[in-house]
Amino acid sequence: MKKRIYFLLGTILLAGLAGCGQKEKLKAEKPVEKEFQEVSVHDPSVVQGDDGSYYIFGSHLAVAKTDDFMNWETVNQGVKDDNGVIPDVYLNMKEAFEWSHSNTFWAPDVARLEDGKYHLYYCNCQGDAPVSCLGTAVSDKVDGPYVNEGLMLKSGMPASEKDEDGDLYQATTDPNVVDPCTFYDAQGRLWMVYGSYSGGIFIKEMDAKTGLPLEEGYGKKLLGGNHLRIEAPYIMYNEETGYYYMFLSFGGLDSDGGYNIRVCRSENPDGPYVDSMGQEMEDCKGAAGTAFSDATAALYGTKLMGSYKFLWKEGEEGENREGYLSPGHNSCIYQEETGKYFMIYHTRFENRGEEHEVRVHQMFFNEEGWPVIAPYRYTEEELKEYPAKELAGGYKLINHGREISAEMSESQEIQLTSKGEIQGLEEEGTWKIGDNCSIELEIDGKTYKGIYLKQWDEDGKKYVMTFTALNSETGMSVWGSGLNAIEE
Repeated sequence: MKKRIYFLLGTILLAGLAGCGQKEKLKAEKPVEKEFQEVSVHDPSVVQGDDGSYYIFGSHLAVAKTDDFMNWETVNQGVKDDNGVIPDVYLNMKEAFEWSHSNTFWAPDVARLEDGKYHLYYCNCQGDAPVSCLGTAVSDKVDGPYVNEGLMLKSGMPASEKDEDGDLYQATTDPNVVDPCTFYDAQGRLWMVYGSYSGGIFIKEMDAKTGLPLEEGYGKKLLGGNHLRIEAPYIMYNEETGYYYMFLSFGGLDSDGGYNIRVCRSENPDGPYVDSMGQEMEDCKGAAGTAFSDATAALYGTKLMGSYKFLWKEGEEGENREGYLSPGHNSCIYQEETGKYFMIYHTRFENRGEEHEVRVHQMFFNEEGWPVIAPYRYTEEELKEYPAKELAGGYKLINHGREISAEMSESQEIQLTSKGEIQGLEEEGTWKIGDNCSIELEIDGKTYKGIYLKQWDEDGKKYVMTFTALNSETGMSVWGSGLNAIEE
């Protein structure tokens, strides 16, 4: 489906070249129409192809591509023999389907390795049990055809059979071998992190040339156990901060499952990882004899976003707007030519059942080195500095909290006064801006640090000032969206 948005002309376009170092007054310009082209890819994992386009690979062999992170084109949809990604898939992947008692693929990952080839890390799972397998296929082209290399890991063995480490398989402590993510560390070593529910999230070092494991076995456990609802690990390195960031999805992926995206970080690719509260993630595990303990999981990980809705205000467009439900299973990418970070994820929507679409938001790192996510989807916005008086005014505030819940976080109205006060909260707060588009807000006695930027409010069909910030002591994030369109 296509949705209409508007982009600015004239001075705003020229100012985009100036970056964040130049202060600029907010202006409204004559809008020009532009379009989104939506796509449905569950568990999108991003990789850049030789052609410069960005490709996402998801569950059920869904593949799409884009040049601008706004307009997507479907490359493949569905597991079928007649496809160009893995031709004759049921024959070539027979071993994987037979082991997993499944006829489809789950969340994959694609990486271009030192051999110049694209390596597809695929996985299959029975679904109601961790009977899974993980293998690789290789192609000279990002969109295939991929040639199967075979399986490298299996899970869910019968209780009488040994696991990949030579012990009897135990689902509460051993991994479910799905949701792979490969990444290079600062020294050029290749790693694969993987896992979902069951025994937790694991990591293995891989051969940087072949993409295959250097050693047998499941590798090192990073967190989880006793079937905590934690999955979709994605690790990326930020050279500027010196940290490896592991993004995780907590909760269930259904529209009422409470899926939410959290993060932790480490100075080493294989941990230990800690959240912003200083908790070691290896301690994040369910108690013996429990399963799916969301109350336990919710204590860990810095929460970046969950289900949310910017409520309609009288006088705005978009009265029948839909809230975002269960956003999750993200991947991330750094765009060297622009210096921008992007988070790509799938989300469901209010009143649309289990339908899902891909969304892309810009990601930034605050002064404490923690990621914060822009409130609205990406529309080629740039960071630009503005005087504090231009940020003053009414905002819709969303606090993402720490819960794993089916309930949406709905916005409340606040005022950022020209005197640096925040009104509309239970207790009065303060706000101030700094260099490089940074913003600091004190809300309910807690300090949130992040950035401000002008963004397109898709429902309201207007440009507004926004902010995104994080409180490291509680591991909670807040978003703000200006009530008024940006005008002279």
